[in-house]
Amino acid sequence: MIKAEQLPATYKEEIDEQIVIFEERRTFEERREIPDTTAIPIVDKGRWFRIRSVISVFVDMKGSTQLSASTRESDTAGAYQLFTGTRVALFDKFEAPYIDVKGDGVFALFNEGQEYRALCAAVTFKTFSKEEFIPRIKEKTGLTLGCHIGIDQKLVLVRKLGLKRYAERSDRQNEVWAGKPVNMASKLASLSQDNEVFVSDRFYARMTDEHARLTCGCKEGQPGGEKTPLWTETDLSNDTRFDFDKAYVLKSQWCERHGKEYCETLLRLETK
Repeated sequence: MIKAEQLPATYKEEIDEQIVIFEERRTFEERREIPDTTAIPIVDKGRWFRIRSVISVFVDMKGSTQLSASTRESDTAGAYQLFTGTRVALFDKFEAPYIDVKGDGVFALFNEGQEYRALCAAVTFKTFSKEEFIPRIKEKTGLTLGCHIGIDQKLVLVRKLGLKRYAERSDRQNEVWAGKPVNMASKLASLSQDNEVFVSDRFYARMTDEHARLTCGCKEGQPGGEKTPLWTETDLSNDTRFDFDKAYVLKSQWCERHGKEYCETLLRLETK
């Protein structure tokens, strides 16, 4: 326990207040979908929302450290703006109910029933990274960058934490998404090599349509080949960071001939 002589009173009082909040009873309200941020509680300190099944898509930049260390300021700024700006814009176009930026990472949350929408958003950004981002940054800086993508789905608890107001500002607060999906999606992304998508087995199990499981049959741009599995199973049973034993890895991007068709077909399967 912190003694009165250890800290000035004004700081110790803040710590004591947070401990009182910690010891008080918390209440959890069931929500079927991700709420608008204005509805997420901030005033009632013990009130949380519980959402049983939320999909988290996490994307971050591969090679961002070398980008910052070895390039001109204008090239570094441009790369971050192209990468992060496109991520946020695409997640928005795919109507993600919640989007947040964390350093050079961005995560988007989707509701249960939007599994195919979440997958399409991830593969679309993966295609952008391969076809546009990587070659443009390579030409500008000589560096080979890329992206890491992870997806998970499970229960979350959410409320705002921080200060309701500070003078005329309201930016000293943020939504806190407690639970597995955001954390697991981030860790899955860290496993991926350049332009791979790693998904948990529980998310993968929700995608049963062949457009999400099998290739279109094109090979080297030529149609008419045999449809083969898109995903490779990976054993995670010895990795204590995860609360599941298997992940699935997608290396492909949208096909040059059938990508648009596949994307539109998958979006029509949304059950939300």
